[in-house]
Amino acid sequence: MNDSRTPDQHGSACVALALGSNLPSPFGDRAAHLRGAIREIGTFQHTSVVSTSTFHETRAWGPVPQGDYLNAACLIETTLTPHELLAALQGIERKFGRNRTNEVRFGPRTLDIDIILFGDLVTSDSTLHLPHPRMHERAFVLRPLAEIAPEMVHPGLKRSVRDLLASLPLQTL
Repeated sequence: MNDSRTPDQHGSACVALALGSNLPSPFGDRAAHLRGAIREIGTFQHTSVVSTSTFHETRAWGPVPQGDYLNAACLIETTLTPHELLAALQGIERKFGRNRTNEVRFGPRTLDIDIILFGDLVTSDSTLHLPHPRMHERAFVLRPLAEIAPEMVHPGLKRSVRDLLASLPLQTL
């Protein structure tokens, strides 16, 4: 993959992240996981947290019975490459008790952090797909993101976050 980004005049990219938690851990409850993750993201080199949504309670979906999620979105400015950022975010997930090796796909987790949009980058490889391939289908991603970046545009679909959220079927909202 070419780890190029769409930098602004300062060499940084605006990145949208989605965060979720539905399991407590020895590190705290769901809200503590989200607050702690956002705090940790703010410590990354050449990265600043620009905006954070409120926390949204969301019913879990998928094949595994589980508790409700607490979801949020976060906008950051970073000069990290997409893969550097992904590695750093997965480090935070591990710090908060996530073990990707033993978890069930779409199952419960202490912390999940996804890169949703990375500037206007459109790329895919075995470890990273940008924009996130299912962001436009997920109210639990779009609702918090629309709160802080309603005009941010999905570079593949050429539609704003607000438009994508408005186009979701009512039953998913």
